[in-house]
Amino acid sequence: MSTPIVTRRKTPADIRAHKGKVPVVSLTAYTAPIARLLDPVVDLLLVGDSLGMVLYGFDSTIPVTLDLMIAHGAAVVRASQQACVIVDLPFGSYQASPADAFRASARVMAETGCAGVKIEGGVEMTETIRFLVERGVPVLAHIGLQPQSVNAIGGFRVQGRSDEGQAKILADARAVAEAGAFAVVIEGTAEPVARAATAAIDIPTIGIGASSACDGQVLVIDDVLGLVSDIKPRFVKRYAELAPLITAAATAYADDVRARRFPGAEHVYGKAS
Repeated sequence: MSTPIVTRRKTPADIRAHKGKVPVVSLTAYTAPIARLLDPVVDLLLVGDSLGMVLYGFDSTIPVTLDLMIAHGAAVVRASQQACVIVDLPFGSYQASPADAFRASARVMAETGCAGVKIEGGVEMTETIRFLVERGVPVLAHIGLQPQSVNAIGGFRVQGRSDEGQAKILADARAVAEAGAFAVVIEGTAEPVARAATAAIDIPTIGIGASSACDGQVLVIDDVLGLVSDIKPRFVKRYAELAPLITAAATAYADDVRARRFPGAEHVYGKAS
């Protein structure tokens, strides 16, 4: 009898060990089919609260709930075998206190099986990051442009262009690293400050719109696949254009049905006599 091959899932410690070596490859995943396809080729699957905008049509990530993140996180974990899976904590689930953050994190990890959580914030979140890490919750930090704070900062704007902005991002990077985060996402940040932050800390920086100066990159999978046709971030290279293919397939199907050609029906029910 052959011995089944057991695939070891990557851990936050494995991701941290990428620092200064091989870049961290990361993409978002929100569903089981996509997670299954991405799993063999990425180091980290991020179940981002961006699903609120990508899948549910919200204007921001603010309306996303903890239950929603848990449902999608569990689907991604079930469908993957080797990637480290991290789930975003949504707005309002962790900001009030470290204790609130731990309760939310404990639910997410217990109910999804993920390896850790991602939270937004720098210096102001160091107490929370330390509290979580000390209690066994691996934390992926997120600094620079923080979508959950989009109302406070006045929109999706590049961060770190002013001297004050650069100083803040550097302080945030050092703070989350010292607090125990295993890696940090740097979003929407000018290249010089992303480079400086990457050099200043001993954990990987994972950029999204923060230049190749980072230790890795994460992108929204729908952007990479060209599934979102009306919004195209300038920093995203599209590796496919699936939106027109989906429209063409649906149109061909509609044409068949309207012509009373019901493709596949005979294979399911048998041909009518």
